[in-house]
Parts: sequence; structure tokens; C-alpha cells
Amino acid sequence: MPFANLKDARIHYQIAGPEHAAVLMFSNSLGADLTMWDAQAAEMAKTFRVLRYDKRGHGQSSAPPGPYSIENLGRDALALLDFLHFDQVGFCGLSIGGQTGMWLGTNAPERLKKLILSNTAAKIGTNESWNQRIDTVRMEGMKVVASAVIERWFTPGFRAKELDTVSKIQRVLESANPEGYAGCCAAVRDFDAHDKLSGIRTPTLLIAGTHDPATTATEGRWVAGQIPGSKYVELDAAHLSNIEARDDFTAEISKFLAS
Repeated sequence: MPFANLKDARIHYQIAGPEHAAVLMFSNSLGADLTMWDAQAAEMAKTFRVLRYDKRGHGQSSAPPGPYSIENLGRDALALLDFLHFDQVGFCGLSIGGQTGMWLGTNAPERLKKLILSNTAAKIGTNESWNQRIDTVRMEGMKVVASAVIERWFTPGFRAKELDTVSKIQRVLESANPEGYAGCCAAVRDFDAHDKLSGIRTPTLLIAGTHDPATTATEGRWVAGQIPGSKYVELDAAHLSNIEARDDFTAEISKFLAS
């Protein structure tokens, strides 16, 4: 099982696809692991060198003492690319992964060929809501917050129709490391890119979900409007649009990366 021992974190990653193809890097939502990209990885690895990883505090990666920052997560991504000797990648991040992409777009544009920001916002939630979630997770564990999070991640119709898929994702969320999760909650709480997005010059696609209550389509359109030349796509999904609208999501990123 591949791991990269970085400066202060041990990062679990997976690579698939042709050895000399262009690299496409996927970055997960808060509380998820790299399996959330299974559908995209299976398809995109036909033409790309697909790199997935568990951010610090998540999945099989280590959980160094928090709190973390989006800069920490961005530097982890860069260190992983250095470890693997990948000079430049297409980057696709969802939610906190999208905020990591915003940080990369403003601080390391030379490492990006194209940027896909999905179901994300310049600032997500309020300080109060994040502090409350951090306290709850530390005192009561992940199961207490998991069911509420799942309701935001998927529409009622999808939850009723795709029971196995939703149950699998919920198990990942419930098994997340509470301290690692809390550390990343702090990273989202403290991040605000409102005054930085106009500096992104990497070709960018913004994907939003029509029914996403966590990072609304309105917020997604605003982000797209701040990034010069960006494209905007709205899918019939809630927060994890890459799962709920998997075929449309994969088709949209394929089209964008080929353009």
C-alpha cells in the first residue's frame, strides 16, 4: 500500500492509468477518503495518470496534531507531487478539496495545468457552526455528526434509491479519525478566499450542485464569476455531485480537460 512520508504527515495515495499520461489529481471532501472518486478514477484512468490521496487526518493518512489550515493541505499536495516527481497536474477538488485547489491556484499556479473546483465556496459556513461541530466530534465522536452530514451530501431521492452507495459513504464518514476531522474543520473555518480568486489564471471549471445546501449553486456561480475565463456547470445533485451525478460529472470534467 503506497504512502508518502512528508515533513509532518504520512499520506496514503493511489495511482492508476498509463505511466506516461498527463496526471489528474483528485482531492476529497471533508470526512471522505479517496474511494469517493472510484467512479471517476475508473473512467479517467483510461487516458490519464490518476492520483488520489487521503488528506492528513483522513482515511489511511496520519493525523498529526491540529488544528490544520488550507495552506497545510495545499503544501501536503505539493509535497506529494514532489515525492512522486510530478511537475504539473490537472487538479480536481471537492468542498475542502476545492478550497485546497483555490490555494494552489493562487500560490502554486506553475504546478497546475487545469483546475476543477467542485461543490465549494470562497468561505464555507460560519465560525460558530464549525466550532460547534469540532466540539461535538471531540466529545461524542463521528457517528453523532455523520447522519446530519449525509443528509447534506445527498438528496432524499438519491438516499432512498442508492442505499448501498450511501451506506458505504456513511461508514467511511463514521470511521473518520475525530481529531483529524476536527483539524480539517478548523482549516475550513479559517479559510476565506473572497479577495484572492481574481488572481487565479489557471483554466478553471466550477461545478455546483443545484440541491447543495452546504456550498450552494449561488456561491458556486459567484466563485466562477471571480476567476477570469472560468467555466461554470450545475448538476442535478447535492454536495457530493461526483457520486450523485457521477456520469454527468465525469463527462463534464472529461470535456473540460480535453478542451
